[in-house]
Amino acid sequence: MDRLIYLSMSGAKATLQRQDSLANNLANASTAGFRAELQAFRAVPVLGNGASTRVYALESSVGWDNSAGPVESTGRSLDVALRGNAWLAVQSLDGTEAYTRAGSLQVNSEGQLVTLSGLPVQGDGGPITIPPNAAVEIADDGSITTTVGSARPQQAGRLKLVTPEATLNRGNDGLFRPADGNDLTSDTTARLRSGALEGSNVNPVATMVAMISAARQFEQQMKSLQGAEQREQGAAKLLAPG
Repeated sequence: MDRLIYLSMSGAKATLQRQDSLANNLANASTAGFRAELQAFRAVPVLGNGASTRVYALESSVGWDNSAGPVESTGRSLDVALRGNAWLAVQSLDGTEAYTRAGSLQVNSEGQLVTLSGLPVQGDGGPITIPPNAAVEIADDGSITTTVGSARPQQAGRLKLVTPEATLNRGNDGLFRPADGNDLTSDTTARLRSGALEGSNVNPVATMVAMISAARQFEQQMKSLQGAEQREQGAAKLLAPG
């Protein structure tokens, strides 16, 4: 009986965790550059005396979907869509370098080029500063040209674009980093498309179907728990002294 309880309880818990992951994917279906998180169940044995035959079901992330999202033209000069496997380098909140595909860039009050969430965008020589009231153009190789009024165009820097050779790890902040924690070197061959944004690669319909499936699976796990309780009560009545 306790085996059934273990299976049903751990299965229900893992299904709820899958629901959380799917809900996060669905919430970011319209987030630029978002990569969908992949889910999988795995069996984990219970440690301890007398528990060698007990196994937990555990929900775990097996990584993220590296397929490209749809690219939409915006006509905005500070929007960039990374081509191929190119990534944009930014400075995360803890000061380390991280990478993103979200290319909706802004200029903050200090004239610094930042992401939509306010993270400084890294250039080949560090953060990039844009002169006040300057028109900005970003070339396919990430080079940034600024023009103030009728003055001659000036080079403001070049976006640090990288092309990772191995799969990046997603952090809790939504940014990506190499497994070894080292900064990636700039790739001069990486290219982008200016005036466009890459959308999320989340499939809303498939995600909704997966959420419905997980909800039904959770219901079945709870029915198994209720059935185990009813059988336990029936057995207790049969064994009770007359």
